[in-house]
Amino acid sequence: MFFVATVLAILSGLFYAASHHEIGLLGVTMCQYGSPFCDNPLLVLTGAGLAACWGAFVSVR
Repeated sequence: MFFVATVLAILSGLFYAASHHEIGLLGVTMCQYGSPFCDNPLLVLTGAGLAACWGAFVSVR
């Protein structure tokens, strides 16, 4: 689950960069298909935080 949280955190950063037109043609394509996430990358970051919390909860020994 920590892997999923890491991937979502990276995607959040990519959506943030795409919304500010910092990564070129890849950003245009990302915002074309994932416009809600380009408008508010905090949604993806929230998902990453929830995945990390769930991973920590599940892995308690």
